[in-house]
Amino acid sequence: MSVLQILKMGHPLLRQKAKKVYNFDKIIDLILDMQDTLKYIGASGLAAPQVMISKRVIVYRVNKNRIPVDAHFKVKPWTFMINPEIIPLSNEKELFWERCLSLPGLHAKVPRYNKILVKYYTPEKKLIKHEAHSTWAALIQHEYDHLDGILYPMRMKDFTYFGFNDTPGDIARDAKKNKKSIDPLFLDLVKKWPH
Repeated sequence: MSVLQILKMGHPLLRQKAKKVYNFDKIIDLILDMQDTLKYIGASGLAAPQVMISKRVIVYRVNKNRIPVDAHFKVKPWTFMINPEIIPLSNEKELFWERCLSLPGLHAKVPRYNKILVKYYTPEKKLIKHEAHSTWAALIQHEYDHLDGILYPMRMKDFTYFGFNDTPGDIARDAKKNKKSIDPLFLDLVKKWPH
C-alpha cells in the first residue's frame, strides 16, 4: 500500500459533496492506503475527499494516547466507514479543540453534537449502528463533514478560539485550568507555550 497526498484547504474537491459508494470491492485499496497514510502521519481520522477521492469513505482509530483523561470512552480500533450517516441524538453541543490535516498549522474550538447515532457499512457490506459521545462523536462529525464539503471553520460561530499551532495560548490556558479536559492531541502545543 502507499501513503497518499493530503489536499489542503482551497482545493475545490474539499468543497464538493462526495459520491456514494456502490462497488465496495473497488475501494478496498483506497481504504488500506488511507490507513497507511494515517499510520505514517500519526493522525486519527481521514476522509476520502482529503486524498483526492470523491467517495463517502472514512477511516479512523482512537489510540490510548489520544483519549482525554476524563473521557467516557475507550480505545477505538481501526474503523472503516462506507456511506456513513449521522443523526444527532440531542440538540446539545459542546466546543471541542480540533486540528485538520487539510488545514495544517491551525487549531480551533468547534461546536459539535455531544451525542450522535452513526450508521455505516463495513468493507464486508455489514451495516453497523452505534452511538458515539463526546470526543469520539466530535471526531466522527469532523470526518463526516469532509464528505459534505465542509471544513471545520465553516462550523465555527466564534473565531476567538481559532489560531496557529505556534501560538497555542488559549489551549495552554484551558490546560492550566483543567488538564483533564485537554485532548492529548494538543499537549504538544501546551508544552511549548510558556505558562
